[in-house]
Amino acid sequence: MKKMILSLCLGLPAIAFAQQNATVKGSLSNIKDPIPTIYFAYRHDGNNLIDSAKVTNGAYTFKLETELPALITLLTVDPNGEIRPGKKDIARVYLQNGINSVSSKDSFSNVSVKESKAHAEYAKLNDATMPVQKEVQDLIANYNVLAKKKDSVGIEKLMKDYDGLQEKLSEIYGDYVKKNSNSPIALYALGLFAGNDIDVEKVEPLYNSLSATTRSSAAGERFSKKLAIAKATSVGAMAPLFSQADTTGKEVTLASFKGKYVLIDFWASWCGPCRAENPNVVAAFNKFKEKNFTVLGVSLDDEERDGHKKWLAAIAKDNLTWTQVSDLKFWENEVARQYGIQSIPQNFLLDPTGKIIAKNIRGEELHTKLAELIK
Repeated sequence: MKKMILSLCLGLPAIAFAQQNATVKGSLSNIKDPIPTIYFAYRHDGNNLIDSAKVTNGAYTFKLETELPALITLLTVDPNGEIRPGKKDIARVYLQNGINSVSSKDSFSNVSVKESKAHAEYAKLNDATMPVQKEVQDLIANYNVLAKKKDSVGIEKLMKDYDGLQEKLSEIYGDYVKKNSNSPIALYALGLFAGNDIDVEKVEPLYNSLSATTRSSAAGERFSKKLAIAKATSVGAMAPLFSQADTTGKEVTLASFKGKYVLIDFWASWCGPCRAENPNVVAAFNKFKEKNFTVLGVSLDDEERDGHKKWLAAIAKDNLTWTQVSDLKFWENEVARQYGIQSIPQNFLLDPTGKIIAKNIRGEELHTKLAELIK
C-alpha cells in the first residue's frame, strides 16, 4: 500500500482525538460492479492522506494509526484503478479505537458500522441534516448552470439562498452540540457549526461546554487556536499587520494603507465564486476609489500549479487594477493563515485607522456599506 499526501481537499475535517489504532474489517454484498480496490482517505498530522486495500472475495481489511475517533472517506476505483468519486462510490465512516466492522450492502455508499458509537452519532446527525443537504446539492448543480451562462443576477440570488440553507444547517449542528456536549463527535459538530467564518460570541460558549478531555485533546487545542484567530480578526479588532510580495516581487505592507478604507480581498484565479464576484468588486472600486477607498487583493494561487502566470492572467482578464499580493503557497498562504482563511472568497473591510468594521460583504451589500461610510 502506498500513502500519498492529497493535493485536493476531500472534505475531511481535522477533528480527532488521541492517536490510537483503528482496524477496519470491511465487507461488500450484492454490489453489481466489481470493486477490486478500496481507497481510504483521512487526515494525519495536518495532512490529507490516502491509502488503499485490496478486496478479496468481497472483503477487505486495513489498519491506520491516527487521532481517534476519526472521520475517514472510503472510495472505490474504476476498472483502470483510478479513484472515481461519484456519489454512489463514496462512503464516510467514523472510526473508533479498536475493531470497526464496516459493511456495504446493495451500493457502496449504503454503509453501516458496528462497534463505533462515534459512527452511530455521525449517522444520527446526518439524518437530521439530510433534507437541507439535498437542497444545498440542488443549488450547487444550479450554480454550475448559471456560471456557464454568466448569469450574475441569478448567481447573486442563488448565493443568498445558499447562505440561508447554511444558516439552517448551522442551527442543526449547534443544537446537536448543546444537547450532546459529551458526544464523541461533539467537536466535529461544533466545527460544522462554526463554519469558515467563526462567530466567537456564538461558538466559544459551546466550545467551553465540551468536556475537559475533548478541549485538552490535540484537536481541541487546534480548535482553541482557531477561536483565538477569529477573535483577532473579528469586527471591532485592529486588523493584524502583514507584509507580502506584489506581482513584481515588491513587498507591500498593510500598514502602508493606513488612512484609507481598505477591502482586504482573499481570492484566487482558480476560485469560481471569487471570479464571479470580481466584477462587483471592480464596480465598487471604480465608484469609490477617488473617495479614500481601495482594495488589497491576497491571492491563494499556487506556484506549483503555474500559479504566478495564472494569477497575472486572471488579474488582467478581470480588470483588477488595485494592489495584489501573494506568496503563491495555495492554502498555506501566510496571510491567509494569519487571518484564519479556510474558504474563499472572503474579505475584511478596514477603516482608516486599520480597524475591521465589516467582514464578507459582497454584491449590493458591499456598495451599500461603502456608501454609508464614504460621503
